Amino acid sequence: MSEKAYKTMTHTGAGNLVLGIILVAVGLASGILMIVNGARLLKSRSSLIF
Repeated sequence: MSEKAYKTMTHTGAGNLVLGIILVAVGLASGILMIVNGARLLKSRSSLIF
């Protein structure tokens, strides 16, 4: 019985680790894109008219 619980916890831990890595990668990519787009806006702010 404890072996089944151990296997379940192992799979859950591995799944959480993979999900965490994916979320870190997505967060890093979106942060970089936000910085790049913000720099573009700052570069072209003289031509923006509101």
